[in-house]
Amino acid sequence: MTAVDVMDVVRAPAGTIIGRRTGRLRRFLGIPFAAAPVGARRFAAPVPRGRFTQPFDASRHGATSQCVPLFATTTIPEPSVPGDDVLNLSVVAPADGVSCPVLVWIHGGGFLAGSPTSPWYDGRAFARDGIVTVTPGYRLGVDGFAPLDGVPPNLGLRDLLLALDWVQENIAAFGGDPGRVTVAGQSAGGGAVLALLSSPFGSGRFHRAVSVSGGFFEVGADAARGFAGRLGDRLGVPPTRDGFGGLTVESVQQGVRLLRSERGDDGPLVLGPVVGDDILPAPIADGLAIHGDDVPLLLGATGDEFDGGAPGIRNAAARTAGTRVTDTLFRAACPRAAASRRDAGAGTWLYSFEWPSPVLGGAVHCADIPFFFDVLDAPGTAEALGTRPPSDLATSMHADLAAFVHGRSPAWERATGRLGDPAREYGGPGATPTVDTTGVYDPVVAGSDTAEAC
Repeated sequence: MTAVDVMDVVRAPAGTIIGRRTGRLRRFLGIPFAAAPVGARRFAAPVPRGRFTQPFDASRHGATSQCVPLFATTTIPEPSVPGDDVLNLSVVAPADGVSCPVLVWIHGGGFLAGSPTSPWYDGRAFARDGIVTVTPGYRLGVDGFAPLDGVPPNLGLRDLLLALDWVQENIAAFGGDPGRVTVAGQSAGGGAVLALLSSPFGSGRFHRAVSVSGGFFEVGADAARGFAGRLGDRLGVPPTRDGFGGLTVESVQQGVRLLRSERGDDGPLVLGPVVGDDILPAPIADGLAIHGDDVPLLLGATGDEFDGGAPGIRNAAARTAGTRVTDTLFRAACPRAAASRRDAGAGTWLYSFEWPSPVLGGAVHCADIPFFFDVLDAPGTAEALGTRPPSDLATSMHADLAAFVHGRSPAWERATGRLGDPAREYGGPGATPTVDTTGVYDPVVAGSDTAEAC
């Protein structure tokens, strides 16, 4: 018998919010948590949305910061939704849940693109396991991360901090526990998690953290200004608040896409968190040694990230040497984070996703998300993972993540950033934790007992 979709009303401090309930699942979509960043607010710090004076219809996804996808095709389905109220979030919760732990999921996209409305981020399996899932949007690209004169730095991170404040104030009305919030994300979202964990402003806003294929993705202010200058030249405006503010967000994002396609020398990240303001006063690796020592951290990467498709022998040799983008940009961050947090009482745990997609030619970037979310039937999974991805792997990975969000420590030993750190291996030869001593996470400086980044 098919479950009937019915109206579901929540009365929260933010106001009356009307979503939908289907069986044991509740959905509240596109709830604005901040004033729309348009007009004078476009390049300003976010401000909380006022209490709704009328019931808010949360039956449809809200507008996305992404107007133009960065690439014509992406592994993850990343829908763009038009509109100005891009600082919104969605809540998926179990029916009749009370004081459930909360997972706040930050989408990826290189800080330039991505969408919180992706069906790969659907929280239905987490709701089944007694977890409330929140997926916030945040400003991207120039609007979120360009260091422009007169503009507060790191607007995208400020958006996420305000979303976490909304969770603290409102999530109890949806059955969530504001005292048990896990912030998690993948790729740029995973990098944002590490940035928030290293920030003095993260304290009290979340209590556990998960970085999936994240890294130390801060971008030098000079490099970011250089990219903004080239983009301004491309668009025929000065690289200033007024210059970019005179263009639509869509035209600026289209300019970023064209510039990135024309140039090959800008590197993998051109805009992102910038160090030197109140949000990130120190480099992320340094901040992790200072802040968040009471926050348990789970982090890892896929085996091949952006190096999939290479012949097996050649890829294996490059992996052993630790010279791939996968190793230097993503996997190197794992032991570095563990080393920075060596004295953190809350602990750090590592994992590695090793299942090779027969379609994508390796354990590549994004391939692990449907397993962690246990949504192997979601749109786009067959195109990325083939028609028979292993459901038992999804069961295992989702169970581990759900247990972590519920407050349980992983079953394997903590990591300290030294050789021999244990790491949970998913989809490789063996389902139990394996000890990594081969440089799979990081090129190792000869004679040192600590893994160092390139």
